[in-house]
Amino acid sequence: MGDDREASVIHQRAGDNVTGYLDSDDKKYTRVYKEQTPDILKAFADFDNAVFAAEGREIPLKYRELIALGVALTTQCTYCIDGHSNNAVKAGATEAELAEAAWVAAAIRAGGSYAHGRLAFKLTEGAHQH
Repeated sequence: MGDDREASVIHQRAGDNVTGYLDSDDKKYTRVYKEQTPDILKAFADFDNAVFAAEGREIPLKYRELIALGVALTTQCTYCIDGHSNNAVKAGATEAELAEAAWVAAAIRAGGSYAHGRLAFKLTEGAHQH
């Protein structure tokens, strides 16, 4: 989806009193997690903090953030793309490294389509007249 079309999709629910998805103040909705499932929220925060700890991991933080960026690009999570691209830069990633992470994500996504395309052949094997 192109940038202009994506922006229009993000903002098209104005009739439902939603002025836009991915607003800068969306973090205020974290209160629902805090109120309803504080134990799970704490467990998730502890897990996330352990994964992205600045020290004590074998893979340097910059590379963990670049990996996270690649995953975010493939899952198309705008919040994750925002957070992990900025965190990668804070950890020392260059613009070229961000670009390469995006290309790696694209190659893996394309590779998945190629690999799973074989499933279409497998599932229709013998169904075609030659």
